[in-house]
Amino acid sequence: MNTSPDILSEITALCASGDAEALRAYCLPLHAADLAAALAEAPPADAATVLGFLDLDSSAEILAHLSPEDQQIISAQLSPEGLARIISRMDADDRVDLMRNLPEERSEKILHLLAQAEREDIRKLGSYREGTAGALMTSDYATLTPELTAQAAINKLRLEAPDKETIYYAYVIDAQRRLLGLVSLKDLILARPDARIENFMHRDLITAKVDDDQEEVARTMAKYDLLAIPVTNGNDALAGIVTFDDAHDVAEEEATEDMHRMGALSHTPPGLGSVNMLEASTWLIVQKRIPWLLVLVFMNIFSGAGIAYFEDTIEAVVALVFFLPLLIDSGGNAGSQSATLMIRALATGRAHLKDWFALLGKEVGVAIILGVGMAVAVSVIGVFRAGPEVAAVVAMTMVCTVLFGSLVGMSLPFILSKFKLDPATASAPLVTSIADIGGVLIYFSIATWFLRDIIVAAA
Repeated sequence: MNTSPDILSEITALCASGDAEALRAYCLPLHAADLAAALAEAPPADAATVLGFLDLDSSAEILAHLSPEDQQIISAQLSPEGLARIISRMDADDRVDLMRNLPEERSEKILHLLAQAEREDIRKLGSYREGTAGALMTSDYATLTPELTAQAAINKLRLEAPDKETIYYAYVIDAQRRLLGLVSLKDLILARPDARIENFMHRDLITAKVDDDQEEVARTMAKYDLLAIPVTNGNDALAGIVTFDDAHDVAEEEATEDMHRMGALSHTPPGLGSVNMLEASTWLIVQKRIPWLLVLVFMNIFSGAGIAYFEDTIEAVVALVFFLPLLIDSGGNAGSQSATLMIRALATGRAHLKDWFALLGKEVGVAIILGVGMAVAVSVIGVFRAGPEVAAVVAMTMVCTVLFGSLVGMSLPFILSKFKLDPATASAPLVTSIADIGGVLIYFSIATWFLRDIIVAAA
């Protein structure tokens, strides 16, 4: 199997030779995704040369596999006329995505080079708000009318198949384009040739609205194992369909965003999820990482203030400092675990706001068990390192900090969801910082209370 570096080196050599026929013969047997991966690493001029030499359908498929950034770079190397010809062969949703990534002046120029039907379709699909089902859907779907027979429907689909993204599902509509039902290709093949579609179509459909959040649409498709989901407008008329491949891309993109937020990375465009880290500039990475780090720096000032407040306790029992990193890290780690579990549960729909109280009770039980287990382990070290009194303080603190960190990590995603914020913002660094502040206060408060006689004597 050819790898991307192998393809890249061969393409570079063939472009340098100027042998168009050899280049075409080499590229045509390759999968579009493999070619796209290689062209993303190639000089933009070579990538444009390859697209210019291949047939329009192959070029359209390759362009659709490229990232938005690579599409913009390579498209800039193509003439408006050449790019318009390729765009005309792309699937409806792919060409809308590409047009959104082009500079406004260039996209307007391309639009005027396309057929009127394609212009109208691009403007219609491009009018929906980003992040909605309308912006994700395609208009390349098959429709049938209820009075058709199974044989007539198969004949119709056979003629339309080359221009449709999928014909496995065909949607049954009336004269006003209201969605009545659907039939699968399997249904049509198994039905009697003279059977009318209205007599065997599926009427109980799972649908989406054009303004539904695309992440919810992707989750619905995964839940019901759908290859495609019909999207209707306010009049219940069929507006388009969202296919499984697009839903998968959404799920991957959302998972990447959540991971970045959990790592306290800024996600203002362009996000790091769509950037090749080898190609990302140092300044871009700094921009994405520094905002939260600055916030957390100032949050951690409170930890320092807490330590300063208990200066007398620390001077009286210096051995307490030895256990400080261990204890506050344990609380932060427990909180990060809880936050990760809750963020994932909320993102996948396996937990909801109404479940908070039930989950809170369960988390308390889990955290106490974890804290006691860790307290037993650390108290052994405490006895040998600083004596039984300090060991007792460390053990009690361990239980309390693990409980505190776990409850913060579990509750913060729910609180953010309640205020319509992304629960993934409850990132591990944020939870850890809150747990650190709480851990310092808990530790030295317990130490001051439990070791008060030693502290008074030292004073």
